[in-house]
Amino acid sequence: MENLGIEIVNLHKKYDDVHAVQGIDLSIKKGEFYGLLGPNGAGKSTTINSITSLVKPTSGNIKILGKDIVSDFRYARSQVGIAAQELSNDWFFPLEDLLYYQAGFYGVTRKDAQQRIEYILEKLGLYEHRKKKMRMLSGGMKRRLQIAKALVHDPQILILDEPTAGVDVELRHDLWKYLKELHAEGKTILLTTHYIDEAELLCERVGIIDQGKLIVEDTVKNLKSMVNKSGIVIHTKDRGLNLDQLLDDFKPSITHNRIEILTKTPNIDLPKIILKLSENNVIIEDIQLPQASLEDVFLELTGRKIND
Repeated sequence: MENLGIEIVNLHKKYDDVHAVQGIDLSIKKGEFYGLLGPNGAGKSTTINSITSLVKPTSGNIKILGKDIVSDFRYARSQVGIAAQELSNDWFFPLEDLLYYQAGFYGVTRKDAQQRIEYILEKLGLYEHRKKKMRMLSGGMKRRLQIAKALVHDPQILILDEPTAGVDVELRHDLWKYLKELHAEGKTILLTTHYIDEAELLCERVGIIDQGKLIVEDTVKNLKSMVNKSGIVIHTKDRGLNLDQLLDDFKPSITHNRIEILTKTPNIDLPKIILKLSENNVIIEDIQLPQASLEDVFLELTGRKIND
């Protein structure tokens, strides 16, 4: 399809007796921010390494912007930038030189690459470190360099494999901000992560992968709606009298001065509950509206937490 950035059909990959990827079908639209969510060993890295030809699939077909990655490999590879989970750099070259070498791999001349490299170094907070050698950089700086290398030839598709694994909170937020900017510019981004908050914040659609299979995909909102965990929690000043009878229509769970009600329509039910409590002189001290998370969705579908 013309509007697809990445298209995967029936992808399989076996390593001896290990079936790492088992029949994945995946379509990512141009300009979409898509998250591939799953625990370590689920098949995320194998999937993206197949897209970028770092791994040869056992079977299946993959297209980049409508071009087959085998028959049109030069075009397909030129349109993809990957920030791999593993660091792969020469430890004795300045990072600025490493970016020029990376650009050269894609046929970009040093003259044409200069402005692009300076821009990326500035955006990722690396400009003042550009003369430093790789071995002198902190872990967070090395992660930023991985992303800079992926972007140096200005690809249409950016693939990020656990880009914030092991980095501090401040760097994570800086990278999130930049990724949002890239998405706003129209880049197609495929993110693999096992950080729930990262996927919820950044991604338009999320696919949950487990044991080599894509078990579900949808928007974050729709995935959360699969789990009946939306509700209302109210803390009252006192236990109150006859609260069970008063709120019987909402089937409350009441412990001391805490009222918990499960509902799929908290915006509709909450005003009714507040009115009933007020009419009966029950003083409300706090109201919370807990929502289901992608962690809840994963637990519902697999029977375990994503980091188990």
